[in-house]
Amino acid sequence: MQLSTILTHLNEGVLTITINRPDKLNALNKTVIEELHIVLESFYKHHEMKAAIITGAGPKSFVAGADISEFLELDAAGGAALAAKGQEQVFSKIENSPKPIIAAVNGFALGGGCELAMACHFRLASEQAKFGQPEVNLGLIPGYGGTQRLTQLIGKGKAMELMMTGAMITAPEALQLGLVNYVTPAEELLPKANSLLQTIIHKAPLAISEVIRLTNIAAIGADNGLQEEINAFGRLFDTEDAKEGAKAFLEKRQPVFKGK
Repeated sequence: MQLSTILTHLNEGVLTITINRPDKLNALNKTVIEELHIVLESFYKHHEMKAAIITGAGPKSFVAGADISEFLELDAAGGAALAAKGQEQVFSKIENSPKPIIAAVNGFALGGGCELAMACHFRLASEQAKFGQPEVNLGLIPGYGGTQRLTQLIGKGKAMELMMTGAMITAPEALQLGLVNYVTPAEELLPKANSLLQTIIHKAPLAISEVIRLTNIAAIGADNGLQEEINAFGRLFDTEDAKEGAKAFLEKRQPVFKGK
């Protein structure tokens, strides 16, 4: 893919998506959003891409927020359209991907960068990473799902505090709050992310997809979550993978899943 702000690399089924604007601390602008959408469309379609990591270029920043220079000419309609486009084309597409997408947060994850990380299915952080939603400092609020996902991940009280103060937290604090799953030295961040995804992509793909879908249902507090789980549990019994899994267990061997 010929892209100006995104680098991609596919290795052993894992697509690494690197936001590549290090001179701007990888800030999100319209081009980044459009190119992330292109990459995600390709990721959805191609079977050889089994999982993805999103990270940032350079040692300083994952994504240090949105490109504020693009805000100056926006009115209410333009601001709402910006948020809606980003949520539809990128953030919701990441969250609802049937294949796992995780964030490897290598530095500042602020504003839209924190929201991008939170849209991923889970997050790893380097020891230098910092997280925050500082939009109130601009007279704004998070617009890419931050009010909802931060509350889901760390709870109402702490989420309100962070969004109302605009404070940054460190990687160890993010780990303590449950915002990230692991904190590693910088040089171990991508190897750890790849190792986790190699474990995941060797499980049954249809089951992984249902885990993602049902966990997202649980996160929004939907009333029908238990029934959705019952239905999905039943459907999976009709798959070749479920039969292969049971057979392999009884034969004391590793299963070979085909996503069927």
